[in-house]
Amino acid sequence: MTVHFIGAGPGAADLITVRGLKLIQTCRVVLYAGSLVPEAIVAEAANDAHVLDTAPMNLDEIIAEIETAHAAGHDIARVHSGDPSIYGAIGEQMRRLDQLDIPCDVTPGVSAYAAAAAAMKRELTLAGVSQTVILTRTAVRSSEMPEGEDLETLGKSGATLAIHLSVNNLVKVVRELTLHYGADCPVAVCYRVGWPDQEIIEGRLDDIRDKVKAAGFTRTALIMVGRVLDPAAFDDSRLYAADHHHVLRPRKTS
Repeated sequence: MTVHFIGAGPGAADLITVRGLKLIQTCRVVLYAGSLVPEAIVAEAANDAHVLDTAPMNLDEIIAEIETAHAAGHDIARVHSGDPSIYGAIGEQMRRLDQLDIPCDVTPGVSAYAAAAAAMKRELTLAGVSQTVILTRTAVRSSEMPEGEDLETLGKSGATLAIHLSVNNLVKVVRELTLHYGADCPVAVCYRVGWPDQEIIEGRLDDIRDKVKAAGFTRTALIMVGRVLDPAAFDDSRLYAADHHHVLRPRKTS
């Protein structure tokens, strides 16, 4: 048997990968992160599958369920929201599985930052504006950020930032980034991206706090910061330039 860690995507049920959906449909046990995984995805499990919401469970309880399924020889779909490699808490689960000699694999999913960019119809890497995207968070109730990964330090890069799990820290985000990005830097706060009640508030560092407060967002919101969100101008990439040649587009000879 195998534990399949599966990224369910950001909210829309049809954004899961074909591989991930097939695993959910065939596994005898489905463990999923309750409020963050669409019911329509979990509903794809077989009628006789053991389906369990792990939201109220701690790590020991989750691993105990996996051990029980492993002893019975059942494959397990362990379903996480977004992409499990980003704030998915799969590292500690896989460490326990390694200790128990229980095999596992990972199926990637669409992350919230990619879904947010799609919803806004933005490219996050524009020539002459930004070629770097940093995925990060701030510390609220979660573990502290490692040294050198604070917003004040990351902000010096000028890169496009996708700040997870931090809408309750918006005052801190604005204060620490204004110095490097400027008060007029575009910001988007993306609430429940991909879900039917998705809402995206766009503004600038100097007005986004009031807009978000009025909307009442207190959780499940991604903060995007960077000039790519509303660029005054940007260069065409070299990818499709007429004088750019490569192995699949040889130089033209007259």
